[in-house]
Formats: sequence, C-alpha cells, structure tokens
Amino acid sequence: MAHPSQLGFQDAASPLMEELLHFHDHALMIVLLISVFVLYIIVTMITAKLTDKLILDSQEIEIIWTVLPAIVLIMIALPSLRILYLMDEINDPHLTIKAMGHQWYWSYEYTDYDDLGFDSYMIPTQDLAPGQFRLLEADHRMVIPMESPIRVLISAEDVLHSWAVPSLGVKVDAVPGRLNQTTFIVNRPGVFYGQCSEICGANHSFMPIVIEAVPLAHFENWTSLMMEDA
Repeated sequence: MAHPSQLGFQDAASPLMEELLHFHDHALMIVLLISVFVLYIIVTMITAKLTDKLILDSQEIEIIWTVLPAIVLIMIALPSLRILYLMDEINDPHLTIKAMGHQWYWSYEYTDYDDLGFDSYMIPTQDLAPGQFRLLEADHRMVIPMESPIRVLISAEDVLHSWAVPSLGVKVDAVPGRLNQTTFIVNRPGVFYGQCSEICGANHSFMPIVIEAVPLAHFENWTSLMMEDA
C-alpha cells in the first residue's frame, strides 16, 4: 500500500515484483555511476589549465568511449530481457480468473468453478467503514489463494481499460474483443490495491481493484460460501 510522500515502489508481494525492484536498483546504480563520471569529466575540463593533445585526438580513447557504452547497454539489456520473458511465462496455473472491464467497474469470473462470478464496484466515500481507503475500496474483493500460480484473463466490454496492481508487478491492458493474460504468485497474505490505469471516461478514477490473498483453506471456505449465496 502506497503512503503519502512515498518516493519508491510499493513493497513487493510477488516474486515478479521483487525481480522488477532488483532490476530498478541495478539500472539506477548504473545511471548514478554514469552521471557522477560525466560530472567529474565536465568539472575537470572546466578547471584544468593544461590540455593533453592525446585526449583531443586519440584513436584509443575513441575506441574506449565506443566500447564502454556498448558494455553498459548489455549490462542493462540482459537482465531486462530475462524479466520480460519471466513476465510471459505461464506454467500450470492453479486458478484462472477472467476480469472484464466495464464503464466503470470490474467483473470477475472464476472459470474453474460453476457459476462463481461477481461485479466489483467502488465503495462511495460516505459508505466507507473506519480504516478503509477512499477511492480504493471495492464492495467485492478478488479473493485468491496465496503461494499458488494465478492466471488472469483480461478483456473489456466497452472501451479500453487497464488492470494494474503495483505491488504484484502487474499491468495489463483490457481491450474490447481481445483476451490478454497475465500470471502471478502472491507470496504472503494481505490485501493489495490497484486501479484502472487507462483513461476510460468520466469515472475512470472510480474503478479500483482489490485483491485479497488468503491461505488455501480460507479460500476454499470463501468459494463454498459464495456458491451457496449464488
């Protein structure tokens, strides 16, 4: 959960988000080192009173400043490609959920169960209970078992939406007539918040995503209760 004046990312709740955080720190450190090095060269050139002709015209130094940036780009590209392929990897999901975007709410369908689905609307500010978050709470949460591979099929019924949960490292466009998919594993119990991340009309800001990760036994009890109510 983000908090006021937060500068970094939210705490990772999935292995994929942990990988993204590590790559962010890796790339940021490279950028910092390059910035310090360039600043040092600029200050040196401004303050130095002597000029070396070998620096002004040298084949060796041109080779160095051509090869070094290429090495730096490779150091950034290889981890990035690894994470990119990990994000598309889907291995034997334990549960499949279809998320449909509407103007302006989400509907969820648990395709592994008969007749288990519901709509998820934002709770209006005047109806919030103490401790609930404005614009982020939904009347029905997407409940999933923790430590299990979850596949989410995402589409939309009317206009473009985007299903995004920052702490899980997930952001997938919901396109009418097209079925996108993503997968994740939540490695700890908790409630994780997201929002539609594609401008979709007047109430774009009012269609939150709430995921509740619970132990498997609690998830089975929840599905039983939901199917009885249906």
